[in-house]
Formats: sequence, structure tokens, C-alpha cells
Amino acid sequence: MTRSPVQIFPLAGLPEIRPGDDLARLILGAVRMAEFPIAADDVFVVAQKIVSKAEGRIVSLDSIDPSARAAKWAQEWGKDPRVIELVFRESKRIIRMERGVIVAETSHGFVCANAGIDLSNADEGTAILLPDDPDASARVLQTRLGESLGVDIGIIISDTFGRPWREGLVNVALGVAGVAPLLDYRGARDASGKLLQATIIAMADELASAAELVMGKADSVPVAIIRGVTSGGGGSGRDLIRPPEKDLFR
Repeated sequence: MTRSPVQIFPLAGLPEIRPGDDLARLILGAVRMAEFPIAADDVFVVAQKIVSKAEGRIVSLDSIDPSARAAKWAQEWGKDPRVIELVFRESKRIIRMERGVIVAETSHGFVCANAGIDLSNADEGTAILLPDDPDASARVLQTRLGESLGVDIGIIISDTFGRPWREGLVNVALGVAGVAPLLDYRGARDASGKLLQATIIAMADELASAAELVMGKADSVPVAIIRGVTSGGGGSGRDLIRPPEKDLFR
């Protein structure tokens, strides 16, 4: 089978996002300013940070009173105790604290460093939290953009995560709407005719990671558009979280 090429386009022209901004309207404005024609099944990959900013998920560090535990850890590793306390508050479970690194499980079920709290591209003295419900945020954007553009589109809200036992960071999907998060090959046969029994591709994660190539961590391009992927399907970002009963390390 010959597959069609996949194209990834950066969407420039978005302003600095502030709490209360209408993110869908701003993305539509950038699309129109770029005179970029949106096609059916295009997937918008949107950086988590601008979603969090628009939703007001910003905390003033001066409002945080560190606990004794946070203060002790911060002093030991040269960290800001207010940030450490915020990590504790945003965590459902602390998985590992070692060598100045905290790996936590968030209330959403994500396992990541610092419970997803980010200080980069944040105003001085503030921290940015993950969206309360990334899937709900994705559904809102999908509905608003799809209605305005007149085509069915997909939305992925992405963030940068580390990977166990591998160096480097990749973008992954936190929230998903209008995109099948998983591509299940079980029951199909490979090129040699062997029955596939365990292969499930994390398609939404692959799209999020690919989009980062044109978004760039420091390039101020928080939205990318992917074309050429059959994106339709149900499911959500939560489908990408492995249940504890299937996890060999919990």
C-alpha cells in the first residue's frame, strides 16, 4: 500500500496569550492572516502552554507558602521552595524524588517531571500549570475551529515530556479531539503474513512529536497544522494513559 505524504505547517502570527483570551478566535485570525486554506482532516497541534495561559492556569509564586518538606528539598538541591510546594500540590502521587528531580503523577494521570509545572515563557514570579481538562479544551477548540472553517478538523494539545531510559524530550498528546489517539493493528497481518498481536501505535503522540519539528521550543510558534493523516476517530488523550493494572513498574 502506498501512503500519501504527510505535511506539517507552522502557524505564525499568534500574539502573546493572556488569561481570558479567546484562543480559538486568535488561531482563526492567524490562519486567515497567513491565507492558509484549511482542508478536511487537517490536525491542529496546539502547545499546552497557550491553552493554559488562555484558561488562566497561572499561579503567582508569591501566593505559595512552602511546607517544611518543600523547603528542605529545595534547600538541598538549590530549588525555589515555592515551585517545589506547587509541584506537591499538583501531584496525585510522587513517584520519585532524587538528584534534584521530581517525577510525579498528576491528577490527570500523566507521569512527568514536576507535575507538568513550567516556568519557561512565563512572566517573572509566575508558574504555568497544565490545563484542568486537556480533552475538554481540545473539544472546545475542535468545535469552534471546525464550525468557523466549515470542515472537520482534529485537535491535539501537546506538551514536552521526558522518556524513561532515553535521553532527550519529545512532544506528546495531552488532549485529543477528532483524532484517533491510538492506531490498533492487532488482528492485521504484517508484510510477511504474520498475525499482529500486540502492535498499537500511539498516533496522537507521533503527530504531536512531529509537529514540534516546526514549532520549536524557543521559536514562538505554538500551533502547527498537519495534513495527510486520516485523523477521524473517537477517543481522547486519556486513552494514551496506561492503566495501573497493565503497568509493570507501578
